[in-house]
Amino acid sequence: MIEVSIVIPSYNRCDSLKVVLPALAKQSYPADRYEIVLVDNGSTDGTDQLIKELKIPNLKFIKQANSGRSGARNRGIKEANGSIILFTDADIIADPNLVSCHVAFHKEKDPCAVVGCEIQVDTLEEYEGVKSHNLPRRTLHKDDKKILPWYFFLTGNASVSKEALINVGMFDEEFTGYGHEDIELGYRLQKKLGLTIYYNPNAINYHWHPVPFEEQCNKMHLAGISTVRFYNKHRDFEIKLRLGFTPLSMFFYNSFPVEGKIMDFCKENKDKIHLCKDIILQKNYTEGIKEGLKTLGQ
Repeated sequence: MIEVSIVIPSYNRCDSLKVVLPALAKQSYPADRYEIVLVDNGSTDGTDQLIKELKIPNLKFIKQANSGRSGARNRGIKEANGSIILFTDADIIADPNLVSCHVAFHKEKDPCAVVGCEIQVDTLEEYEGVKSHNLPRRTLHKDDKKILPWYFFLTGNASVSKEALINVGMFDEEFTGYGHEDIELGYRLQKKLGLTIYYNPNAINYHWHPVPFEEQCNKMHLAGISTVRFYNKHRDFEIKLRLGFTPLSMFFYNSFPVEGKIMDFCKENKDKIHLCKDIILQKNYTEGIKEGLKTLGQ
């Protein structure tokens, strides 16, 4: 009997899936009690052939036209046989005990949502080093964190019951650009259903996706647009407060132009002064919010 369905959206991630899928197939949890649901958004990089070559018995491969990450995850939820849905991504490598650690929390604290420990690695060499405890871990939360707010419901390593997901309406497919479709779902799970989001530091996976700085800037811009969509949907000032969409932050970043002395200085020193890098990223985020306000309305 399938108890857990691991839902993964993917688009042209064949290279990382060569590592990610075998790791998910080698879980300590009994293989006949969990399934891997890979929803492919029309990849053209040979993902189909890889799936045939891997021959993973408990892998369900679903190929569809590109519907974005929200659409792919919703398709995975609908097709899932498990009562617990565990979300991860096509560039995240699972620890062998990932599924077991998620299930343990659900059995003890049901109903709930669970967020695991996502460790950032830039290379497979770093992954091997961190896994063997020879290199330091880069994590988002301290191990003693027990309960998380909605804005930490990040679907690189998170689980919740299929029933709760259906009841709350699953992912909002209006979030077509980068950012916030997962924390917006976390907002509804916590605010609408009253679910507690627990942090399990033992449910570990490794996010293997180095992001060049230019791509980080673009993602921050797109996240700014998504912030406006998120706020417009719920009209809750806490969303603005938690996501840096306040009058004070907007005033500060609007006080200097995109092209000017401050930004020129930051660009020249971003590799030397960490604050300069943060200012550039936040400026891109603010510009995204301004674009969202124009295109989506106040």
